[in-house]
Amino acid sequence: MKKIFTSIPNLLFALVLCFVLSSCSSTGVKMNENSPWKTIQFEDQANALDVDFIDDNHGFLVGSNRLIMESTDGGETWGKRSLDIPAEENFRLLDIDFKGSEGWLIGQPSLVMHTIDSGKNWTRLSLGKLPGQPFLITTVDNGIAELATTAGAIYETSDSGESWNAKVVDASGSGGVRDLRRTNNGDYVSVSSLGNFFSTLENNSDTWIAHQRASSKRVQSIGFNPEGSLWMLSRGAEIRFNEDSNDLESWTKPIVPILNGYNYLDMGWDPNGNIWAGGGNGTLIVSKDQGKTWNSDPLASVLPTNYIKIVFLDKESLNNQKGFILGERGYILKWNG
Repeated sequence: MKKIFTSIPNLLFALVLCFVLSSCSSTGVKMNENSPWKTIQFEDQANALDVDFIDDNHGFLVGSNRLIMESTDGGETWGKRSLDIPAEENFRLLDIDFKGSEGWLIGQPSLVMHTIDSGKNWTRLSLGKLPGQPFLITTVDNGIAELATTAGAIYETSDSGESWNAKVVDASGSGGVRDLRRTNNGDYVSVSSLGNFFSTLENNSDTWIAHQRASSKRVQSIGFNPEGSLWMLSRGAEIRFNEDSNDLESWTKPIVPILNGYNYLDMGWDPNGNIWAGGGNGTLIVSKDQGKTWNSDPLASVLPTNYIKIVFLDKESLNNQKGFILGERGYILKWNG
């Protein structure tokens, strides 16, 4: 009799687990035979946080511990650069963006730098007392840039950083920022600092609009696909896609390709339309059928790193689209597909 009562809790647990998993779209993940990526490992084990290219050959990569590197061969090799900032200031260089020979670079705490000669020389600008820390910078046109902060504030300069004008009336609607993306036409989407909701800001609006998250799981990151529709990554390694761009409360059921205890941190679409999702412990998966099935990448899975950002660059100044996956501890992947 004792054995029967002991087995009841186990049976209930199994039934609950089956119910939870049945509410998700979970797919088996096989290992691809080949990888379209090339591994690059830097001696400096700082974390790469962003990358951008001026043309097909000339690009920059930035990261933690003041990391800035330059490539003149399309990203095949990288050389370390330095910035004219005091040695005792240890910045986290978060974002870099070029349009032609003009570029902007931001870091934390409170760093904004500007170049007009393809990165040969950088000028440090004074920000004053802006709410939050710099998070995202976009080069809009000659002398014009937009700066987003961790407080959800958006500022624009039209005089190369001499002055900044607020584009958002009340930044509190963003809930602070843990992730924030911008489209080429100036629309923004952000995840609140606690991951409990997300917000959108249209390019012709000065007010953030808050939206409920798709489930009880906190949102890890959110962004736009090439067509401008939203995707969402939540805790528990859940992937969702917005089903109707006119209804931001309408999301697919959660897709859970791998239950390995690691969350996905970013997603990107390669030039062939395949979807890549990267996360902790060497997790990198790809879908060739719009998220229905997924395979693991054989090269990425053996590297001792977490993949924190996926970047596919599609700019007028580039003849061919470039792709990079930025990892921790000095690892990045370069697209060779």
